[in-house]
Amino acid sequence: MADPHNQVFFPSALPELFTAWNRFPDAVPFAGGTGLLRNQGKHILTLPQNILSLERLEELHRISRTERYLEIGAMVTISEILRLGKTVPEALTQSLSRIAGPQMRNLITIGGNICNPLRRLDAAAPLIALDARYELRTAAETRWVSASRFSALPGPLALKPLELLTRIRIPLEEWQYSLYKKFRGGETVDSSIDESGGGAVFMARIQKNILTDLRIVFAGQSVLRDKNSETSLAGKHLPLDRREAEHFSELWKTFLSAVENPGFMLRSKLYNFVESCILSLSD
Repeated sequence: MADPHNQVFFPSALPELFTAWNRFPDAVPFAGGTGLLRNQGKHILTLPQNILSLERLEELHRISRTERYLEIGAMVTISEILRLGKTVPEALTQSLSRIAGPQMRNLITIGGNICNPLRRLDAAAPLIALDARYELRTAAETRWVSASRFSALPGPLALKPLELLTRIRIPLEEWQYSLYKKFRGGETVDSSIDESGGGAVFMARIQKNILTDLRIVFAGQSVLRDKNSETSLAGKHLPLDRREAEHFSELWKTFLSAVENPGFMLRSKLYNFVESCILSLSD
């Protein structure tokens, strides 16, 4: 239950939301609620003083598709996205299907998953790899930022004060090979600071047995991507020569050894994931 002095606003349009937010700048946007309520085992929940419920904002529940893009409102739940089937790029489908169980996926919104302030959650890696863009709005302006810029680490999310993620735009390009791997962290007093978890995606575009594009992204307590190694295989014929695959794996080993985070165990798991994926494209 909320404290008697808590206030919950239920705006039905974005102008109404920003009016309330400007009046109470400490107010916290509330989507599915799983982030705010996580790790609270008390009978009486601890809630922010002021809450902005996004439930009645119809604009944030919309899904649309063109020939080039899939656009998803920030309040669309994970279950709703999964029900779109093959419309959703395979890398994103794989990551979202690994989030909790069906009941939780009915509550968790894509915007809430993207906007977790403590770590980059399941959707981050595939959305970065897919070159997704996010619409961010304030009372005065609308801007678009890339998923990679929005989620860059170290540092906070690329949200300005009193700015809201409203829409996700995903390019509908064909990737012939997609694989997502979720690395589960160990249990801690506060699992939000556990550095051993995260998710990695491996995507390859192939045309006439030629590897034309390759993307590997990890997101968790850190965001990792080595574009130099990706471009090293562009234009190579498939299946890859074994030596080419081994050289690529060595590039990633060198890259991982140079980064401070994640820790040794997760770096080892991530290297094994990259190595197994690239070897699957070789002789």
